Amino acid sequence: MNLLLIGVLLALVAIAYQIGLSKSRNLAGKGNNSVALHSRPVYYGALVALWCGIPAFLILIIWNLVEPSVLQHIIFNNIPASVSATLDEAGRDVLIDRVQAIASGFGVTDQAAAYEVAAAQQLAKFQTIGTFAKLAVVISVALAGLVWAKRKVSEQYRARNQVEKTINVALILCSGVAILTTIGIVLSMLTEALHFFKFVSPTDFFFGTEWNPGFSTTGNAEGSYGILPLLWGTLMVSGIALLVAVPIGLMIAIYLAEYASPKLRAWAKPIIEVLAGIPTIVYGVFALMVIGPFFKMVGESVGININATSALTAGFVMGIMIIPFVSSLSDDIITQVPRSLRDGSLGLGATKSETIRQVVLPAALPGITGAFLLAVSRAVGETMIVVLAAGNSPLLHANPLEAVSTVTVTIVKQLTGDTDFASPQALVAFALGLTLFVITLGLNIIALYIVRKYREQYE
Repeated sequence: MNLLLIGVLLALVAIAYQIGLSKSRNLAGKGNNSVALHSRPVYYGALVALWCGIPAFLILIIWNLVEPSVLQHIIFNNIPASVSATLDEAGRDVLIDRVQAIASGFGVTDQAAAYEVAAAQQLAKFQTIGTFAKLAVVISVALAGLVWAKRKVSEQYRARNQVEKTINVALILCSGVAILTTIGIVLSMLTEALHFFKFVSPTDFFFGTEWNPGFSTTGNAEGSYGILPLLWGTLMVSGIALLVAVPIGLMIAIYLAEYASPKLRAWAKPIIEVLAGIPTIVYGVFALMVIGPFFKMVGESVGININATSALTAGFVMGIMIIPFVSSLSDDIITQVPRSLRDGSLGLGATKSETIRQVVLPAALPGITGAFLLAVSRAVGETMIVVLAAGNSPLLHANPLEAVSTVTVTIVKQLTGDTDFASPQALVAFALGLTLFVITLGLNIIALYIVRKYREQYE
């Protein structure tokens, strides 16, 4: 019914737009009978459409939010007090599901109690009444908004101002949703992390050198919860990725910005950026099935023991993945360097390569540094590649040829399977997530600060 009602509202909005557009055009007239409207006809059409749609959609949303609570209240009003008093939260949910199933006509697998049937009959009656009432109220509000807005259409009515103000409010609300979502994520992680620190000391967590959480059914923290092996594994894999991505990405950016012809640049840059669109699980499978065995074979040929799943494998493939981030951002920064700097260097007798090394790259260095830091934050937060290719060995060692574990891999491991989310073994994932969030947030802030400073200098 909701989908049908939304379809009807969209049709009414389209009709309202045409009505407002037609009336404004009739007011403007033609030839000697023409008058000057304050706004273009499309604004009058948009105004009528907005007044037709927005109030009706708001009522529909509020109705759908309130309706479940009202229906639950109706259900328990028809349940004997002696029965409802014996139910806990889970029992209340089961009872609501059973009554709704009976009311919908699907029924339940066992014999329904008499009070359940009676409650279902009352629920079905109110659902039918509520459906028709919702349909009538929402459509009536839409039609009332259409009629009211149509009457407001006149030569001097500031339709454009009203429409632009509405769009501005919508943009602010969208920005607010993004901000509130971020705040909600941080608060949820912070709350659960504080619960975790009731079991494990923050000192042991942030400075511990052993990661070996013990799983127990008593709810106590058993084992070791030191994050340093995970942070070191994350930094090792990310460092290897940067050693691969930064030189290759920067050389690609220099070639595309300074040497490539416009025709070559037009098709080469999009092809390189396609790498950023490949799902990370594909990179992980590629690392596990191709790169890892290849490194192992090369190591055996020269007498070096290289694990197929290691920091080297995960970091190398991750570096390939973030090459487009480095090359595309660096290319944009290099092309923004003023042409006058290049011309001045060439005019003084410098070669093109000397101009790039001594003029262009130093001028673009702040922006390139910001691009590198954004690539670091991308590498630090990567999950699927290290899940498949890093080996998941949370040991504190400096050998990139051996298996390691990272923060993201551990979060996946701790939240996978049949886990009690109130136990420290699961709550530790939120502490890890909060730590990773702070690290990536710091990197992004530094990168954006550097990029903003560079843009203020050259724009």
